[in-house]
Amino acid sequence: MENKDYNVLLYYCYAQIDDPEAYREEHHLFCIENKIRGRIIISPEGLNGTVSGLKEDCEKYMAYVHADPRFAKTEFKVDAHDQHTFAKIHVRVKSEIVHSSLRHIDPNVKTGKHLEPEDFRKLKDEEDVVILDVRSNYEHELGRFKNAITLDIDNFRDFPEKVKELEHLKGKKVLTYCTGGIKCEKASAFLLEQGFQDVYQLHGGIIKYGMEAGGEDFEGKCYVFDNRIAVDVNKVNPTVISTCHVCGTECDRMVNCANPTCNAHLPICEKCGWEMEGACSVECKENPEKRPYDGTGYYQKNTNGYNPYKGLFRRQDKEKIKQTIHEQKDSRVGADH
Repeated sequence: MENKDYNVLLYYCYAQIDDPEAYREEHHLFCIENKIRGRIIISPEGLNGTVSGLKEDCEKYMAYVHADPRFAKTEFKVDAHDQHTFAKIHVRVKSEIVHSSLRHIDPNVKTGKHLEPEDFRKLKDEEDVVILDVRSNYEHELGRFKNAITLDIDNFRDFPEKVKELEHLKGKKVLTYCTGGIKCEKASAFLLEQGFQDVYQLHGGIIKYGMEAGGEDFEGKCYVFDNRIAVDVNKVNPTVISTCHVCGTECDRMVNCANPTCNAHLPICEKCGWEMEGACSVECKENPEKRPYDGTGYYQKNTNGYNPYKGLFRRQDKEKIKQTIHEQKDSRVGADH
């Protein structure tokens, strides 16, 4: 039986942060000291993160977030795993917790009605209902709800422009969904702003729906932003809807192209993955910058000059922090092998 001593946490919280830079340093230090890895965004409008760690370390992390009154309402989606799903910890300050063209929208003021997974399951097949996927192409091509409307977008910031194509649905109940719920907070609010009257969102997204409603009628796999790349959701009536980009066979195995200048997110079967050395085309396979393929199709993102230890030495206990850093480096070296 597989030993799942680790947790993967997916979460977000819209809440005002007056000094994001100062909170970034505090938050990052906590992650370092408690062996939490992952990607966390901190902005004036809140938090957004996916992290991994031993179960007991993740419990400490959730308690730490909830202890801050600003983030007491944060809901964590918790998944068991057999190892870390990240190699490092990155805590960055950005202008938004999810990149959009909707900075004027505050989901704490206006957003669609939240539907719990079981309520979403019961409502989704009613005659006057449409299901709207607000994610990007590479995500919904791998997996989506049966009969869902998908938009031809490469990034969530393109969503507002595409809403113009949905004018004919204004008389319907619109059920929006995304991976963990964060995009729907602003997407559903924008739909209301554009004159849609009856707008809902799947609370907790696809991930929570899989955990609490069995994933019924979610076809394919759900793309996730860690080294798992794609996860199973449907335990009731699973199916595969994607095909291998190279050979066209049925395939739900997601790969990031080994050519970093391409880095396309595509389904590629295991056989073609090895034959193409993780590349999506002959041109990408022959690219001199091509990354070594290890069979997973996942590559650690470029740090772009990010210093994970910035600000740590302001504390009095410098020696303790140095020791923590050395231990994490040693554990990373072991994980990389």
